[in-house]
Amino acid sequence: MEYLPPAEFKLWKAELLAGHVDEDFATSVGGDLAWIHARSAADPSVRLAFAHDETFEAIRIEPYLRATRRAHPELAAHFDALARRTLTTKRSLVHGDVSPKNILKGPHGPVFLDAECAWFGDPAFDLAFCLNHLLLKGARTGVDKTSYLAAFSKLAGAYLQRVDWEDASELEGRAAALLPALFLARVDGKSPVEYLTEESEREAVRRCAAPLIAQPPTRLAAIADAWARTA
Repeated sequence: MEYLPPAEFKLWKAELLAGHVDEDFATSVGGDLAWIHARSAADPSVRLAFAHDETFEAIRIEPYLRATRRAHPELAAHFDALARRTLTTKRSLVHGDVSPKNILKGPHGPVFLDAECAWFGDPAFDLAFCLNHLLLKGARTGVDKTSYLAAFSKLAGAYLQRVDWEDASELEGRAAALLPALFLARVDGKSPVEYLTEESEREAVRRCAAPLIAQPPTRLAAIADAWARTA
């Protein structure tokens, strides 16, 4: 980030928190993420170069899925199943931290940063991880969810249109099952987001996420609809 002028490369997280929601940019993030996954899925050398299962378990599965499982024992079986499927699904290179804090809004499109979690595994993790932040930004008191949900739809749609390394509906199903768990993890896991400071905000996330974890949807739009209805 020291080498990219901040006037030209704005941090997407700062833009979203300020209420500047650019649907076209969200579309670009989705399309570019799918391009990364597609290129790596077709390259057999990537599987060996990024066989980092132990690291991914330690810095992603444990703090997000296993820690939240301990906070919600009534959902333990669902978290166990999600962790098992995520760790055993091997399709493409996974960035592992596709968060708006690691995406710059550059003059020619997104710039992805900080791939310390990079791993050959389930690309649905990256898709769910990124979409999760668009839900979370709309969880703040007094914020209208509408624009964030519109960006959610654009990003998901652009991504799924470019999936050609596996059946897109199957990938979407895995992302849709994983997303509510990641949503809950950002209030009750080891890495809660810092901007949801009120208990009412966190409780709204719990009310939306828990039923979706217990009965996983197969489509991402179902999660957006559930969140739109959550007061």
